[in-house]
Amino acid sequence: MTPAQFAQETSKTGEWKRQGNRFTGRISRESTSAPGEGPDDQGRWPVEPGRYRLVVSLACPWAHRSVIVRRLLGLEDAIGLAIVDPVRDERGWRFTLDPDGRDPVLGIAFLSEAYLRTDPAYDGRVTVPAIVDTLSGEVVTNDYPQITLDLSTEWVDFHRPDAPRLIPDDRAEMDQLIEEIYRDVNNGVYRCGFATSQEAYEAAYDVLFARLDVLEERLRDRPYLLGDTLREVDVRLFTTLVRFDAVYHGHFKCNRQKLTEFPNLWAYARRLYQQPGFGETVDFDQIKRHYYVTHDTINPTGIVPKGPDPRVWTD
Repeated sequence: MTPAQFAQETSKTGEWKRQGNRFTGRISRESTSAPGEGPDDQGRWPVEPGRYRLVVSLACPWAHRSVIVRRLLGLEDAIGLAIVDPVRDERGWRFTLDPDGRDPVLGIAFLSEAYLRTDPAYDGRVTVPAIVDTLSGEVVTNDYPQITLDLSTEWVDFHRPDAPRLIPDDRAEMDQLIEEIYRDVNNGVYRCGFATSQEAYEAAYDVLFARLDVLEERLRDRPYLLGDTLREVDVRLFTTLVRFDAVYHGHFKCNRQKLTEFPNLWAYARRLYQQPGFGETVDFDQIKRHYYVTHDTINPTGIVPKGPDPRVWTD
């Protein structure tokens, strides 16, 4: 069995098992806390524009979805954005893109500082996205599946007037799709790339492409996954698709075919890319440098591929 990129998240049979989210606080309209206070007795922080900082990497698909949703809903003025360096070293995500290597609002050099301020005993992997309270410097949440849902449901008073309704009234079908896409595609590419046994890799590979085949057929007669309307589930699938040919196909060995070789999925992804809030938030340079430089067990040379040509998304 080959060495693991993240040993604590790899099983004895070589399967990648993603760690859970350590911080699961909620910023909620139902919070009974006054402005400036911490969470109430049910762990709910108050909705306050200008108070919180969304920390992201433009390379990370989990963080990218929160960048897109924040942009689509018009929450740029309500929730600040901090962008970390795409190349993560042994100390974790770094604020080296900012002057003096520190986030200008939080005053920290590494996101891990906020994690340890919140939980001094934390010894897991530091992840993005994370929402940090600028008053206390503590992490409110790194629960990436919930963050974007809450942007839609808890921050409604600060949405732009023509913001899309990303969450339908009846969520049953969307939630089922979200679960399938997370398990087989969003996390599936990682289960391929971080597998340390041939058996684990091939099992994940088969599941990934079986699901992509299902989605390819689903998009045969509709512009979005749930019909004629853009929803949260489309954002979640897009952030994996936009990285597929650039990193997952080669770096993670998801190479049965490229995204550009799925007629319906490629047309769908390209259509989303060209919509406001999507393509303008994609940074292929940061995406490629993160995966090919940071994952030194998978790519020990650290060489970053020159292609593919990003013009295929717009030409």
